[in-house]
Amino acid sequence: MSKQFFIYERAVPVSPVAHKDLSVQSNNDYSFASETNSIPLTTAEFLLAAKEYAIVFTGNENSVFPVAVLGVRENENLYISEDNRWNAEYIPAFIRRYPFVFSHDAESGRHLLCVDESYSGTNTVGLGERLFGESGEQTQYTKTVLGFMQAYQTQSDLTREFCNTLKALDLLQGVEARVSMGSGQQASLKGFQVINRDKLNALPNNALSEMARNGGLEVIYAHLQSLKNMERLGVKAKTAAGKG
Repeated sequence: MSKQFFIYERAVPVSPVAHKDLSVQSNNDYSFASETNSIPLTTAEFLLAAKEYAIVFTGNENSVFPVAVLGVRENENLYISEDNRWNAEYIPAFIRRYPFVFSHDAESGRHLLCVDESYSGTNTVGLGERLFGESGEQTQYTKTVLGFMQAYQTQSDLTREFCNTLKALDLLQGVEARVSMGSGQQASLKGFQVINRDKLNALPNNALSEMARNGGLEVIYAHLQSLKNMERLGVKAKTAAGKG
């Protein structure tokens, strides 16, 4: 699985000088994510996301992070319709935060709010919500965006802690999934990991009890249940192929 997170083309720090006249008009155009075959999820989203997406883990030997699988090929998002709308009831927070993103400033140790200036909804003619008032002060819209971004960052940090626990308990295993696309064709998804049920069931009681107390077991079972949605990807792939 590749090209997972690169939906930002020109993200720059939000500034009352550079963006004093900038407005953001929200729309239902999700074409910015049309070539993204997976999107990061936080554990707080698992229960809702598991109803529609296959949730897996991706990364390397040092760290992993959960993602929602969106396509069976590289540069493919089967959850975007022909008119560029998001074709699912639940839209991941990673997508909902666009065109904004945090960048980490190594010098100050702070997170800086950035905006993707390439987003089709950005403009300087007052359409949508302004980022700054006439005196350069943050508008309520910008403050609301910052609140959402801070909450998202907190959940991302908690998700990394959860993933570190999974690695420490050696619960993850690499797998390969084959998705039927009709007419005898199959697509192979590689490079991701899932939780091993046998290893989970073999955990000592104290580890299981701790995960039950902190909500980890609920997250794990949502992940395992979500894997059935690989079949949903196959259906979407067949439909897309029929339109091609």
